[in-house]
Amino acid sequence: MKTLLKRIAFFCTLCLIISCNTTGGQYLGEGDNNGNAYSIGNDAMADKLLMLSEAYSEKNTEELVKHYDSTFLGENGVESTRAWLESMDSISMKPYVVIPVKLEGDNDTKVLAWSKEERHYKNGSYEKLDLMEFFNFNKDGKVDAFKQWKSIDSSNFGKSYGGKFIGKGENEYSGRPLVFSDRNEVAIIEKLIRDYNDMNIEEFVKPFAENTILNVYTGERLELKKSDLPNLFDEYTSVEWVPYAIVPLKIYNTDAASGVQVMSKEKRVFKNGKVWEKELFEIFYFDLDGKITSMTQFARDF
Repeated sequence: MKTLLKRIAFFCTLCLIISCNTTGGQYLGEGDNNGNAYSIGNDAMADKLLMLSEAYSEKNTEELVKHYDSTFLGENGVESTRAWLESMDSISMKPYVVIPVKLEGDNDTKVLAWSKEERHYKNGSYEKLDLMEFFNFNKDGKVDAFKQWKSIDSSNFGKSYGGKFIGKGENEYSGRPLVFSDRNEVAIIEKLIRDYNDMNIEEFVKPFAENTILNVYTGERLELKKSDLPNLFDEYTSVEWVPYAIVPLKIYNTDAASGVQVMSKEKRVFKNGKVWEKELFEIFYFDLDGKITSMTQFARDF
């Protein structure tokens, strides 16, 4: 009887093992693979990832690029890889999780890797990162796609927010940090500068709201309609506006309105022969529609 019970137990266990799923998850992106499941991939690709990380940590460009598909590297891929590695005194990539997976119907193996990485740059900078990375190994065992997500050790690298907004008086935003804004403000300012230098009035006025306030460095406040802006060029024969830096910022956890700090130098040649030349610090304020509603300017002589 005991023997019969053991055989029944063994048979049930075997059935459970056989019935266990060998696939899981689901690809939810677009394309023919939508809805397909994943399974554990070939450990050989995980081993290749470890060899890649070793070559990377040793700054061995020749060995490292062997693991990448030539099309993915591109024409200057080897030299750009070498320049990247040689910009550092040392770099260390230490994977602590490596998982090869295959998508049903796909010949490639996707390796997911979690790793600790430290970078000591020759310019004195230092980064300490916790990375999650995706490497796509094609049927030839070469990496032809790569993505990276990182958690930053803020004590060494810096946070994604910082500083403090105080304001001219106590308000609901006082004390909040600042973050970078990214609503195309830099490209808009760069084009504004080009159009200004070309004295292309029609294009120059486009980024401005219908009503704009210009607080110029002399303390004068100009309230202008969009139709008034072309008059700014009336007295000039030429202008030259050269930016040093363009920094778009907004207050943390508020709407998308932003302020863009522009550091620059500017030269204006007047029709009467006078030359005006100064270094400038200006803040351009963008509203929710992405239009410039005001500008505050500070200046100093050379």
